Amino acid sequence: MGLGTVGAVGLAMGGSAYAAMWPGSQIFGRTLTAPPRSDELALTFDDGPNPAWTPRLLDLLASHGVHATFFIVGRFAQAEPALVQRIAEEGHLIGNHSWSHPNLARTPANRVVEELEQTSHKLEQLVGKSVQYFRPPYGARRPFVLCTARDLGMMPVTWNAMTNDWVEPSADRIAEQLKAKIETNSRRGWASNIVLHDGGHRGLGANRGPSVNAAAQLLTSYEATRRFVTLDAWAQPTK
Repeated sequence: MGLGTVGAVGLAMGGSAYAAMWPGSQIFGRTLTAPPRSDELALTFDDGPNPAWTPRLLDLLASHGVHATFFIVGRFAQAEPALVQRIAEEGHLIGNHSWSHPNLARTPANRVVEELEQTSHKLEQLVGKSVQYFRPPYGARRPFVLCTARDLGMMPVTWNAMTNDWVEPSADRIAEQLKAKIETNSRRGWASNIVLHDGGHRGLGANRGPSVNAAAQLLTSYEATRRFVTLDAWAQPTK
């Protein structure tokens, strides 16, 4: 294989990885990131429900009068139905985060459909209304994944403000890194679609104290200067 061919293959592989994994990429299809509304923030939480920390997070959000968006893993919803119902009853938006949190960019097509359908069915059974938003685990996607989500009536969602809160032990560092991203987005005229984790995809009961405490810092820092919204304030699915 010549150097030119090697280079072309490398560029193709790099471009494919960017399209599949980079949250801002729209190459494989449109995803909701954030609109040009610099005064708005959307708190979103992935990988729950988590009986160890989601209830404390809900108490925190209620104390600030803020609603968030929860991207829920189907198998955890099946294990914690009352907690899913509490999330919905308290006015938060619920989204589909797949059944078992696989990398959908590499998952066979029939399993992609099963992961999304099974999760939506379980969530709709628990909360009594359709699920309209979907976030792919790890942000990993390909055209078939996005088309499947849309065929099921869901808008695919990525983000523009995230840090490694699932492994970072310091709430202060999580909050400071997210604040830096929020301020950068705001200077550029954009809202911030913020990802934190109230659960862990490997199992129930993950320690998400740093993430919840970082959320508390964001609420305190921005409640007087920003408007907290759920994702349906930014876009409605077309189906």
